[in-house]
Amino acid sequence: MAKRSRYSEYKDGYANYRFELSEEGILLMQCHTNGGSLVWDWKAHDDMADAFADVAGDREIKVLIHTGTGENYNADWGPAPGEKPLYNAMPGEKGLVKLDERAWYGRMLIENVLSVDVPMISAVNGPCNIHSEVPLLGDIVLASEDAYFQDLAHFPRGMVPGDGQHVIWPWLVGRNRARYMLLTGRKLSAREALEWGAVAEVLPKDRLLDRAWELARDLALRPPLVLRYTRMLFTQDLKRAFLDELGHGIARETYAMRQFFPVGGGMAPLDRPWDKEPWSD
Repeated sequence: MAKRSRYSEYKDGYANYRFELSEEGILLMQCHTNGGSLVWDWKAHDDMADAFADVAGDREIKVLIHTGTGENYNADWGPAPGEKPLYNAMPGEKGLVKLDERAWYGRMLIENVLSVDVPMISAVNGPCNIHSEVPLLGDIVLASEDAYFQDLAHFPRGMVPGDGQHVIWPWLVGRNRARYMLLTGRKLSAREALEWGAVAEVLPKDRLLDRAWELARDLALRPPLVLRYTRMLFTQDLKRAFLDELGHGIARETYAMRQFFPVGGGMAPLDRPWDKEPWSD
């Protein structure tokens, strides 16, 4: 949960998130792994939730730019193919408690993004097939020409799409399009996302961040309270939607993991019945 924070306290606090604060009060939050595209693992997942809590608690910033690094925004999975989490079989209380912690971080990630009370510009710099709800919670969503959106992490590999995907996609593109996309694992190109209303602009990759800064500098000309209260106005209905359904979706996803984790934790879509091992080879 957000608490009062200051840039000097969190700017060097996260291995996978680089921060830069401009003179105008614009905060750049850039996802990365060792200076390249973010490799998504449990630490990056949990730290993103904590990082957004720090950003949400910083009352000195005026605008947030959130983006990735290199080729992908978030499309690289950390664990080796077929690697199983420690709590994979969930035979006892230890596995259940660990899984509950993961679910808590998943809920905090979205709640903390929505707690950011300044305009948020998302610059999706490449493919995004894991936790696409994070950039889509921005007020202005920009995408590079090579970007695409996909929910590869859930239904295609045998999991319930409950990490906010079941809320944000119907909210943005309509129920039928969203259900089709989530069930089939369809890759939605940047241009299609523009046509469907999920993004505002599609730009050449080398122009993306410049455009984000251009927009942010224009927004930052307004009084700080105008910026904060406008973001709060824009996120109110989203907060209500996630309050109604996020916990429900995570609960369904978490319980169904009892069948997923004994089989495997890879990112490959199922190409055979879920109980026929090894499906992730």
